[in-house]
Amino acid sequence: MGPVELSVSDLERSLDYWQNAVGLRLLARDGGRASLGADRELVVLVAEPGARSARGHTGLYHVALLLPDRPSLARWLAHAAREQVGLEGLSDHAVSEAIYLRDPDEHGIEIYADRPRERWDGRVRELMTTLPLDVDSLFGELEDPQTAEFDGLPDGTVVGHTHLCVADVPATVAFYHEVLGFELMAQLGPMAAFLAAGGYHHHVGANTWESRGATPAPPGTARLLRATVVLPSAAEVQRLAARVSDEGQEPEAGDGGIAVRDPSGNVLVLAAA
Repeated sequence: MGPVELSVSDLERSLDYWQNAVGLRLLARDGGRASLGADRELVVLVAEPGARSARGHTGLYHVALLLPDRPSLARWLAHAAREQVGLEGLSDHAVSEAIYLRDPDEHGIEIYADRPRERWDGRVRELMTTLPLDVDSLFGELEDPQTAEFDGLPDGTVVGHTHLCVADVPATVAFYHEVLGFELMAQLGPMAAFLAAGGYHHHVGANTWESRGATPAPPGTARLLRATVVLPSAAEVQRLAARVSDEGQEPEAGDGGIAVRDPSGNVLVLAAA
């Protein structure tokens, strides 16, 4: 997965949060648009002054920033504890360990590290769960959590997955699996589904926990503007865009790729690596 683009109600406030609480670096800024990341772009913020929360609509559930290793996750949590960064959850998913938070506009964020792939490869459906995170074990990666250095999210951090609020899970699975070609890795009936390429535990999550039957977030809300799916080549971009077109959509070519919409109105940009 590539960068997500989000609208925010107060760009200065959001830049402060995403840099100082989350740990991203400002890579570029042009007026009301700012690009943040580590050694690559991960999040783009677009100013929409006064925008209200988009919760209750389809859109972003969370953007998940995958750290390169477990000690990096421990350093991030130590930083969050020292700086009193508000958290929403700390979970062990068997395939990964994850920490959840929300930015000032209520955009969901996950900071996580994968468990070694050999421990879950081929068994995602049976293993993936949600248990309390063993914080003591995680902090065991550090000599002293109180003094562990934190200089922002490390190089090698990527968008590991994008988790979406959708109106209907079966329709979402049909689009991402049958049209785009993601493999269905796990599903919780009509409530949630997890899809991926290459055997990963999930690149796309989708749930109806806050959005069953909901409409897309309208202008005037702090919302997901677009998520990015990175494909191996321009030929693959064209191939998938043609499949979407065959389903009755009109994909839109633009800067960085071709935009399509899932059944819940979430915009995906198909981009070549």
